[in-house]
Amino acid sequence: MLSDEIEALLAPVLEREGYELIDVEFESKGGRSTLRLFIDGENGITLDDCARASNAVSGVLDVEDPVPGEYYLELSSPGLDRPLRRPSHYERYVGALARVVMQKGFQGRRRLKGRLSGLEDEIVLLDVDGETHRLPLEKIESARLVPEI
Repeated sequence: MLSDEIEALLAPVLEREGYELIDVEFESKGGRSTLRLFIDGENGITLDDCARASNAVSGVLDVEDPVPGEYYLELSSPGLDRPLRRPSHYERYVGALARVVMQKGFQGRRRLKGRLSGLEDEIVLLDVDGETHRLPLEKIESARLVPEI
């Protein structure tokens, strides 16, 4: 998948700059293609951080050329409803409210909302209404934090 290739290429570059690559999106609509990188930093992300990270990855993208054709590069913060993609994300946000969508065919219930309570051997523990659900990481279609304000 293109986003996995781009993530493998750019994550080390961004880490050297002090950022974590949270997610990669590539979309093509109406002849316009956009490569969107969501990054985070220890103190959040500012516009200056996005500009600095963009400069760091632009040269690598120009040389390696992993994206076919022309595209726009966008960098952004993942926001309060940030996606959870890696095991480290589930560990970092233990106690946070999350919305999880399971792949079709997983034990009847596809959409769950609850508190993250840990990660054990690639199994996400999600407390929903007093019951702990054990969700295999490879069966999770998508997961995001739910902002609590």
